Amino acid sequence: QLQLVESGGGLVQPGGSLRLSCAASGFVFDTFDIGWYRQAPGKEREFVAAIDWTNNKVAYGNYVQGRFTISKDRAKNTIDLQMNGLKPEVAGLYYCAADPDGFGPWVETSDSWDYWGRGTQVTVAS
Repeated sequence: QLQLVESGGGLVQPGGSLRLSCAASGFVFDTFDIGWYRQAPGKEREFVAAIDWTNNKVAYGNYVQGRFTISKDRAKNTIDLQMNGLKPEVAGLYYCAADPDGFGPWVETSDSWDYWGRGTQVTVAS
């Protein structure tokens, strides 16, 4: 059974950093696109970043503004999201998603993804 498990969330002060990880269970990331989405309370999921595991293509949401970096760790079979300069407005539940379709503009649409993790909570507060 294909599963995604997020980790690394927590409470951080404004301006701080967190590193989220998405691990695969029951499959390997080869030939998959992997994405990160954020959902604030009462709002829809918002695109954060995505990566093509095979070709290293990446895409970022507009509000990331160069502060986040998505990367892959082949040894651990994880996709990591390094988040720096965190602001309270980027807090929320961060989800990892996976899909075998070829990388393209669709990665920015949450309904396009086939598989989702349960999320990890990121809180940014003093």
